Amino acid sequence: MNKTLKLSAVFALALALPVASAQSLQAAQDLYNQGKWQEAANAAAALKTSAGYALAAEATTNGAGLVADAQKKALFAKAQDYANQAIAADKNNADAYFELARAQGRLAQFSGILQSLGMAKDMKKNLDTAIKLNPNMASAYVALGLWNANLAAKGFAATAATGANKSQVVPNFEKAVKLDPNSPVHRLEYGNALLAIGDKAGAKAQFQKAASMSADNFWEKRDVAAAAAKAK
Repeated sequence: MNKTLKLSAVFALALALPVASAQSLQAAQDLYNQGKWQEAANAAAALKTSAGYALAAEATTNGAGLVADAQKKALFAKAQDYANQAIAADKNNADAYFELARAQGRLAQFSGILQSLGMAKDMKKNLDTAIKLNPNMASAYVALGLWNANLAAKGFAATAATGANKSQVVPNFEKAVKLDPNSPVHRLEYGNALLAIGDKAGAKAQFQKAASMSADNFWEKRDVAAAAAKAK
């Protein structure tokens, strides 16, 4: 092959790689949307890109909700690993910081009080970073709302140690649903947060709203069903 043809081949390959990567990421996303979270995580991580690792973290964290409790802690730790790899690949990837925060929040549920409070501080830091990088990330405001609600529910010691505030629950959720009004999980988690701080009537109203929403994939269908069960 002459030099001109070699250069043409190199340029053609360089142009094709981003397209192939995007198609592969979409394939992993499609698997995830079908509920095939393990295949999705493996396919996404195999891309070795920041977006791929972030999707692998998301799939692993949510997939942990489908397995026995004894398996959850290891999966949340694995999701953290994926998220950290996503950050290492691109320190400006807001999704990566959000997924790290989400995995930390879930893992904290399986840790002692002192360790979980330490994780709560790191979680808040990562959520703040995600929002700084993407101020319109509705999921990050949902997570902040839950963060404040769950820590407020633990009492003064937890709020004093972390800076969590019950008054920040509703504003964060209201911002989230304004940014993304058609997501049932936002309303479902809004209801969960209101329950945590003792607002049963408000929680039921949010569950009813979530239960009435349309669902386009496996995860949204689960959220709608969960909301319907809680709205009764």
